[in-house]
Amino acid sequence: MTSSLTQCTSILPMESVVDSMDEYISSMEVDHVGTDVRLRPERTVMGRVAAIMGAFNGKQQVLGLGDLSESTGLPKSTLHRLADQLCQVGWIERDPDGYRIGIRMFELGSLAVEGNQLYEAAIPHLQALAAKTGMSTQLGILDQSEVVYLERIAVGAVRLPTRRGGRNPAYCTALGKAMTAFDDDAIRTVTSSPMLRRTTNTITDPAALRTELSQVRRVGIAFDRGEIYQDFVCVSAPIRSSGNVIGAVSVTAPAGRMRWGIATEAVRSTAAAIWNATHRLGGASTRL
Repeated sequence: MTSSLTQCTSILPMESVVDSMDEYISSMEVDHVGTDVRLRPERTVMGRVAAIMGAFNGKQQVLGLGDLSESTGLPKSTLHRLADQLCQVGWIERDPDGYRIGIRMFELGSLAVEGNQLYEAAIPHLQALAAKTGMSTQLGILDQSEVVYLERIAVGAVRLPTRRGGRNPAYCTALGKAMTAFDDDAIRTVTSSPMLRRTTNTITDPAALRTELSQVRRVGIAFDRGEIYQDFVCVSAPIRSSGNVIGAVSVTAPAGRMRWGIATEAVRSTAAAIWNATHRLGGASTRL
C-alpha cells in the first residue's frame, strides 16, 4: 500500500499532493457519538462550487482569484483548479481581469424562472400594473431571510438598482416585509438575522421590525420608505388568500415621484389577480 501511494504521488507536483491532502483532511468531520465520518457541506466539492458561484452576486461583473479567495475562504490553488473546471462546463468564463458568469448559467437561470408558474401567471399583471401606475413593478419570493426577484419591469428612464434573479435582505424591502409578515417562521428567521443599516431610514431593531410586520399583517400592505436605497421607495402586497404567501408584487419609484394612494390600491388588486391566475394554472410553485 505504501509503495503504491509512493508511486502515485511521485508523479505529481508536491504542492498539488499537499494541497489535495489538506483539502481531504479538512473536509472530514467525525461524529464522536459513533464512528460515522461525514463531509461538511462547505468542504465538499459541490459546497465549494456553490461558494464560488455565490461570490458572483451582481456587485462586480468580474472577479479575480483574490476576490474569490476573499469571498469563499478557499486557497487560490483550489480556486484555480475548480475555476478551470467550471469554465469547461460553461458556468463561468475567463476574462482578462478574472472570471465572469458564463452564458450557460444565464440559460439555466432563464429556464428556471420561466418554468415557474407564479412567474408565468404574474407577467401580464405586472405589465398592466406598470402601465396603470406609470411606475416600475417587481415580483419576488422569499428565500430564508432574503427576497429573490423573479421579474422587474422598469418604466421610462428610471434605472432600478435591483435585477432579475438578484437578492436583497427581507427586513428592509417592501417585498420582503409583505411576505415575512404572514409567516411566523419567516419572522423568526428575518429578525434573528443581521439587520445592517443600509440608509438613514433602515429599521435595524428587531422589536421595531416586528411591530411594523404586525401592521403589515393587519392592513395587507408593506412599505419601503427609502430603507434599502435612499432614493427609491416601494409599496408591496403579498400574493395570498387565506393560506401561505406564495410571493409578493410591488411598485417602485424615486422618492419624490411615488403616488402612495394609487400604488397601494393598485398593488393590492394586482396581488389578488395574480393569486387567481396562479390557481387557474393549477397552483403556484415558488421553487426557483
